[in-house]
Parts: sequence; structure tokens; C-alpha cells
Amino acid sequence: MGSHAARLASHVLRAEELVAGFTDLTVTGFRSRAWVMGRGDWIRQNVAGLQRLMEPLAQRLLEKRPTRPTIARKAVGAQAGAILGYVSRRVLGQFDVFLPPDDDGLIYFVGPNLIEVERRYGLVPNDFRLWVAIHEVTHRVQFSAAPWLRAFLGGMVDEYLETVSLDPHQLMDQLRRAAEEARTGAGPGGILRLLTPEQRAIFERTQAMMSLLEGHASFVMNEVGKEHIATLPRLKNALQSRRRVRGVEQRFQRVIGFDQKVAQYDSGERFVRDVIGRVGMSGFNLVWESREHLPQPGEVADPDRWIARVTR
Repeated sequence: MGSHAARLASHVLRAEELVAGFTDLTVTGFRSRAWVMGRGDWIRQNVAGLQRLMEPLAQRLLEKRPTRPTIARKAVGAQAGAILGYVSRRVLGQFDVFLPPDDDGLIYFVGPNLIEVERRYGLVPNDFRLWVAIHEVTHRVQFSAAPWLRAFLGGMVDEYLETVSLDPHQLMDQLRRAAEEARTGAGPGGILRLLTPEQRAIFERTQAMMSLLEGHASFVMNEVGKEHIATLPRLKNALQSRRRVRGVEQRFQRVIGFDQKVAQYDSGERFVRDVIGRVGMSGFNLVWESREHLPQPGEVADPDRWIARVTR
């Protein structure tokens, strides 16, 4: 995989220049660099990241039930392992937000998945890898332009973990309510049925922020691609085909929330495109100045509300 790694390294450096030029945002610190890995490496890196994020909840569990932490950790680990095992076969690249400072600028690429997609759809490897690199480098640029964003996202994770009940009776009440809402059609759908009202509010704020981040990366990769990637239409068609799943896999995606990520690309890209079309790149880039400028729930679907609130 040495030649693949070398080419991806050069794609990442070129992507950083293209993204900075298009967005008028600059990268500080280390240059972006590629880590081409197998699926097992990707899973291990994400498990380590999950462990860091989940530590506050693990500590609460240990304090509440000191005699059974191993069983609980194994149960959570088995569920996380099943999800990561599936996602590891789907993910092409990833900017890991919560890496230690010394690893700043590191971007993951799952080599087997890139090669599999290229062969399956007959893509030009250099075009496809540059396109994927542009998407992931855009995430790197976002967090560089908004240095407060990493701590803000981590704070939202902590806020959610604080709401997770360790009381089995409360958990059963939650599941009963979700089942009743599903039966009657009342309340929200999908994963929101499993959340308390407090958790739903956190989830909706997180969804708005993630729609911004994913939509902006999709917008940038497609707009930059128009100028620099000759086979862009073929790449877009291939990605759309790959996202279309049916049957058991489609249901599994809904259960683990994977379908939400795909929806974030589309709704977020519409938001970014509409805002830039109305107020230009400089007006849109106000979103990176402070947490108050992030789109609120409802604003992603109604960009005029965000424009009126932030750019007036």
C-alpha cells in the first residue's frame, strides 16, 4: 500500500491548498497529512476515541455499580464493535476531531474501501482520492478556522452523557414510552423516540451543527471538483449509487443512525449553497466566528432565518 499512501499524501497537500483558496479560510499548525489504514486500524482508532469520550459515563457507572463494571463495559463494547465493524466497510476517509494535539492534521483513509469503490464503479483513482481528500481536508479547515469548535463539540458530548440514566427503571420507562409512540404514531420518529425530551433537544442542536459541517464539506468538494476534477459527474453518480441500500442493511442503517449522516450531507449542502448564494463566502464564513453563529434547529431548513439573525 506504499504507493497508495504516497499518492494520498500528495492529494491531501493539494486539497489543503485548493480548499483554503476556495473558502478563504486558512489552516494553522501542522500541514494536513494522510494515514492510509486497513479496516482493523480504523476500528482501533475509533474505539480509542470512543473510550476517551465515554470515560465520564464509565466513571459514573463504576461509582454506582462498582461490582459489575466489566459486564457493562463488555456489553457496550459489543454494541460499539458491531456498529464500527459495519461502518468500517463504508467509510472512505475521516478527520478525527478528538485526536491529541501532537496528531493535529492527521486524516484517515481506509485503503481497502477506496480501492473497492474505484474498481466497482470504474473510477479514475487519482480523481476519486483527491475528491475524498477535499472533503476530509475541509473538515480540518473548519476546526482550524473555528478553534473553539472542538471544545464546543466535546462539551455537547459531555452534556449528553450527563443525561444518560443509569437507573434501570427509568430506562424501562423510556423504552415503554418509545414503544407506545411508535404504536400510536405520536411524537417524533426514528432514533428520537428513544431519547428523553432533554436528550432530544441536545440531539437536534447536534444535528444542526453536523449538517453544517458535513454540508459545507460536500459543497466544497463539489464546487472545487468542478474546476479541478475532470470525472466529477461520474464520481458523484458512483457515490449516490453506493449510498442506496435496501432491505436488512437499510433497516440496520436506520437503527444505528447511519442514514442520518447521509441526510446531513444533503440538507447541509443546500443550506451552505443558499447562504453563499445570498451573502457570499465572507457572509457565510461568519458561521466560524462563534458558537452563537452556528445554525440553530430549524435554520438549516430555512437559511433566511440564519441570514437574518447572523448577518444583519
